[in-house]
Formats: sequence, structure tokens, C-alpha cells
Amino acid sequence: MPALAAILAMIGILGLLIAVHELGHFLAARLQGIHVNRFSIGFGPVLWKYQGAQTEYALRSIPLGGYVGFPDEDPDSSFSPTDPDLMRNRPILDRAIVISAGVIANLILAYVLLVAEVGIVGIPGGVQYQPGVLIAQVAADVSSVATDAGLQARDVVLGINGQSLGKAEAARDLLMNSIRGKAGQPIQLQIKRQDQELDITLVPEAGEEGVARIGVQLAPNGRLVRRPIKNVVELFGAAAQEFQKIIGFMVQTFGQLVGNFQESASQVAGPVGIVAMGADMARSDITSLFQFAAVISVNLAFINILPLPALDGGQLAFLLLEGVRGKPLPNGIQEGVMQVGLFLLLGLGVFMIFLDTAKLMA
Repeated sequence: MPALAAILAMIGILGLLIAVHELGHFLAARLQGIHVNRFSIGFGPVLWKYQGAQTEYALRSIPLGGYVGFPDEDPDSSFSPTDPDLMRNRPILDRAIVISAGVIANLILAYVLLVAEVGIVGIPGGVQYQPGVLIAQVAADVSSVATDAGLQARDVVLGINGQSLGKAEAARDLLMNSIRGKAGQPIQLQIKRQDQELDITLVPEAGEEGVARIGVQLAPNGRLVRRPIKNVVELFGAAAQEFQKIIGFMVQTFGQLVGNFQESASQVAGPVGIVAMGADMARSDITSLFQFAAVISVNLAFINILPLPALDGGQLAFLLLEGVRGKPLPNGIQEGVMQVGLFLLLGLGVFMIFLDTAKLMA
């Protein structure tokens, strides 16, 4: 797939994930008869809008999310403050369903994408390994050992100090163990870059606990082999297994982020980084976008359920406090917290865009 087409495809996928998330909120409200007056994808200036019988639908210029608006928040609303179908007048359970529906919609979409992937490309049936170890990613730090030595993502390390790594999953562990004890000592890597073979010498630096590192992420140099599905039961079962793996991976990733925030945060990607990674995958294998989109959809669900202001989890936290207190927090406090949270969220989004762009240009 051409680079521009891959980038546009990835932007379209991100837009789809956001739209499905907001559609979850919208449908959960409308199916319960709750008034909804706005459905927006993105923030900022309006690019396109349509006024329906009850709801204004809009596409906005800053693609960092979206929102579903309720007349409760509109001072010019024609609805009576005591209208039982206003969001604020509904029982806590009704409101919790609306707030959590976006997360549920993203999880459902992730599973549907995995079903589509398995149906199209088949079920994983093992890995066919090629010689060497793949350099999956090079640290964005312009002064890293790998960057200074000229290593690039997608390079394949065939050997180290004249020792061949062979072709097996264990080749990655062999390479990692060969590097770990070489802090401050020059090592020579035999590299394959497309059809060219290179010898690159570098000196690993001492990382945590004195373990040497060169600033790359390694992956087995293998290709997943798939077989066709036998029946519908196998299709949905295989998709469920893939879904479970992604959930487990996401829980582990968030645990690592909390446990070692400084190191893990440097690996976090924003919108530009996600588009770049997805576009790179699309250029090599368009079917890999199914898996990638499913991972991002689950990631979006996990992020939104965090108890932070301006996120779904933050609103659920307000509902929990309301249930404990027997009455909601004063509107002024809720609005103040949500506005600060929204400002910080947008600021973080803009910061991540600049950070991702700097990484790509480095």
C-alpha cells in the first residue's frame, strides 16, 4: 500500500474508533429515552454539521476525541428542569449505563475486528522463523547508542562478534544475553538491511543495575503462519482467544506504566505516533491493521475507564460519590473539575502530537 494511502487508512481507523465510542454513549442514551442534543466527533471549530430533529451532528477540526451533549448542560434548553428524560434526572444506574457504553462499544468493536481478521486471514498455526533477530524499534533519543551507531528499525541482527544467532525464537534471548554483560565494551553486530549486509560496531551503555543496553526493542524474526477456519464455532472461539490475549497484554502494560512510570512513559505514543505505526504496518501487510485497530480500541477503552476528570471513569467516580453521599456534588465543583480535566487532556494531546512529530523527525 502506498504511504499516503496507508496514512489516510490509519487516520480513518482512528476516526472510526472514536465514532464508535461516542456512538455507544449516544445509543445508550437514546434507547433509554434520554434527551441528546449534540453528537460531535472531534473538538474545536466545526467542519461539517447537520441539525436533526432532536440532535445536532458535527465533525470538528481537532481529532482528539469527541463528545455527546445533553440539554442539561445547555442554559437555553427548552426542556423543563424537572423533565424526567433529562440525563441529570435519571437514576444513577441509567446514567452509569450511558457513561460506560462508550467503553463497552470499543470492546465490542475490538472483538468484531478480531472476528473479521480471523475470518479473512485464518487462525494462527505457528511461526516460521528466519535467520537473526528483528530490531522492532530504535529509541527516539537522538543520543542513544543504537542511533549513534546507525541502527534502524526493521534491521535484522544476524550475529554478534562473529557468532551466528541462527533462526529460532531463542535467538532473541541469545542476543540479549550477549549484550547484557558488555557494558562499556565494543561489540560488533552483523546486520542485514533489506538486501545489504553490514558490520556495525557499538559500545553498550550501563542501564539499571549495571545491565548493558543499546536502546532498541528486539523481536523474533518470524512470520506468523495461519490456516483457514473450519467452522463458525472455531471462528468465534479463536477471536475470543485473541481478544483475551490483548486484554491481558493491556493489563500488563498499564501495570508496567504505573510501576515504572518514567521509563514506560517514554514509550507511550500519541495520535501522530499511532498513525505512523499503523501506516508502517499497513504498507507491509494490510491485514495487520485488524489486529492493530483492535489493540487501539481496547486501549481507548482502558484509558477512558480511568477515574480521571473529563474521562468516562471520572464521571463514573462522580456517580459513585453521589451514591455514597445520597446526593450529587454541587454543579460548580463538578463543572470546575471537568473543565480543568478537559483542558489538561487537550493539552496532553497537543503535547503528544509535538512529541510524536519530534520522534519521527529525529
